[in-house]
Amino acid sequence: MDGTLLDGNGQLPEQFADVASRATAAGVTLAPASGRQLATLQRMFPESSTFLAENGTVVMYEGRIVETTAIAAADYQAILDAAGTLDVAHTVLACTPHTAFVRPDQLDLAAVEVSKYYASVTPVDDLRTIDEPIIKVAVHCAAGAEEHLYPTFLNAVGDLNVAVSGAVWMDVMSPLGNKGRGLATLAAAAGVELSRTAAFGDFLNDYELLHTAGTAVAMANAHPRLKEIADLIAPPNTEHGVIQVLDQWLP
Repeated sequence: MDGTLLDGNGQLPEQFADVASRATAAGVTLAPASGRQLATLQRMFPESSTFLAENGTVVMYEGRIVETTAIAAADYQAILDAAGTLDVAHTVLACTPHTAFVRPDQLDLAAVEVSKYYASVTPVDDLRTIDEPIIKVAVHCAAGAEEHLYPTFLNAVGDLNVAVSGAVWMDVMSPLGNKGRGLATLAAAAGVELSRTAAFGDFLNDYELLHTAGTAVAMANAHPRLKEIADLIAPPNTEHGVIQVLDQWLP
């Protein structure tokens, strides 16, 4: 979303409503795909009912959750162990399909950033006491995720899906949890062949998504690894690149 569909101010382009209407008329489903929480995407796109949320670990098709991908309990504890070794200020969120649990003292460190991506937040004193399936652990670090978080988690839980999802965010999911798997699940639910799908992306948590889609579109501002596998390079998000491409594709 950030760096892809949203503009430089983090807002939806004004033309999105028109493009979405044209897509519906043409029988095309536009599915917002994001590391954001399902509740957040539903707030951002009130007219939509199909989403790939939480980096593909929560898939909703036409208003019904058709798949969630949980982290094994032992792996979840290992992620928390790794977080405990960090020597830089950070905030850990334990995400379920419906809310994100966070310690109140850590929430204070990143309240503004958390509110952008998580519409539903539940304070809890000890993340180890949560008795619900966890589909993603998100870690925020204002000093930089790729430099200060990624090496620690890759070394500690590298058999899981460790993805840098933004400049200050990193996500850890099940090895099966990614946007590419989510797209495959969504396509199956809709009865659409993957060859007839297209995906846009800009950062590393979009890699599997672009690798899976029939047509992979990387933004001009995308991470170099995404451009390597892209079929098409769209103009940057600051120039509403997604809208420009969809405008060309849709009748």
